[in-house]
Amino acid sequence: MQEGSLEAPTRHPIAWQDEDFYDEEKLDAELRRVFDICHGCRRCFNLCDSFPRLFDLIDESETEMVEDLASEEFAPVIEACTLCDMCFMVKCPYVPPHEFDLDFPHLMLRARAIDHKKGNTGLADKQLAKTDRNGKLGTMMSEVVNWATKEGNGITRPLMEKVGGIDRKAFLPEYEETPLVNKAGAAIPAPNREAPNFGRKAAIYATCYGNFNDQTPGEAALKVLAHNGVSCRIEHPHCCGMPLLENGDLEGVAKSAEKVAEEFGELIDRGYDIVALTPSCALMLKFEWPLILPDNPAVQRLAEHSYDLSQYVVMLAKDKGLAPVPEMASKVGIHFACHSRAQNIGPQAMEMLKHIPGAEPSIVERCSGHGGKWGIMKDNFDIAVKMARPVIRNLKKADPDYIVTECPLAGPHLKQVMEMADGDAAPDRVGHPIEILAKAYGF
Repeated sequence: MQEGSLEAPTRHPIAWQDEDFYDEEKLDAELRRVFDICHGCRRCFNLCDSFPRLFDLIDESETEMVEDLASEEFAPVIEACTLCDMCFMVKCPYVPPHEFDLDFPHLMLRARAIDHKKGNTGLADKQLAKTDRNGKLGTMMSEVVNWATKEGNGITRPLMEKVGGIDRKAFLPEYEETPLVNKAGAAIPAPNREAPNFGRKAAIYATCYGNFNDQTPGEAALKVLAHNGVSCRIEHPHCCGMPLLENGDLEGVAKSAEKVAEEFGELIDRGYDIVALTPSCALMLKFEWPLILPDNPAVQRLAEHSYDLSQYVVMLAKDKGLAPVPEMASKVGIHFACHSRAQNIGPQAMEMLKHIPGAEPSIVERCSGHGGKWGIMKDNFDIAVKMARPVIRNLKKADPDYIVTECPLAGPHLKQVMEMADGDAAPDRVGHPIEILAKAYGF
């Protein structure tokens, strides 16, 4: 049975433009109020490293009371939050509309926003958050960059660890030679005019990762949607700002939201649905942006017309049905990514793969441990590996032919941890569930 409040969680707009939001005394008082509630509940002890750090901090103190802790002791708790939203969405019984009005992730976000405003965001965090710039440079010099970032490179990786704090053992994504949006024009298949959903149009939001790094989900999505009669185009106006959100740079996120909402607004006017390849980006479009810019009608409208990729395919299936899917007898282990769960739309990847005759999908709802850039940092990598192990153990119980996840960062991380434990027994790829549907169609 799923834990949580008896009523659906609701969220308040983020008051990042108010002076009180950055008042450090008021933040400290709210941290202590919330931490005291968490200390008395402890339901979230196994979600991420924030809560074990908090509970150890309290238990190891002289009085075991939150009120007696020094404010500077809270920093490790705040740093460990990956903004996965799982405590808010599935665990905490005290989220709004409960009178305790507890939103742990957005409180951690507020703390980071104050830190960011004071100029305390580290150089590595700032540079890693410039994903569009990094992607453009990475694709321009892909051969050199991929050599430099390859784990096992004894020249560059120790230097990256020393200067940037990135663990030398952590997998870093490779860059493609050409961004997906630049090569998709000739590659986008024509819609199948005999398919049941012909007449529907989708603008695929490539996202930074799908545009510059792993293009396989995007290519699979284009083929699957076109085969089902959807006229597609691939777009990447700008990064969604999730890496900036992790840094507490709310002004930067707002600028990203305004830019993307304006460009996608023109496509919405022309009848396009907006479909994000990455769950984190879908979460930003649908939920975080409207809370950051609640008075921006373009942002609100984009949220109403945005879909997660798996959600969109399931919607097509419910609307007019999918084009017939050939039988493919396979067991598929699905890692239900945190930002897929946080969208509050249910296990859409599971529903999508049920449309493949003969397929046997099974699902594991647990954090992979990667958490955006959190898991690649030297201080966190070993913890990220530890968190991935029970996910892998549960995925393997069904002896799957394929393992998939909607999170493009979780996939390589799970694969790497499997390689560390099992070597040759690890799968060649842990990709997006859309790739399995594309494979069933014969693409």
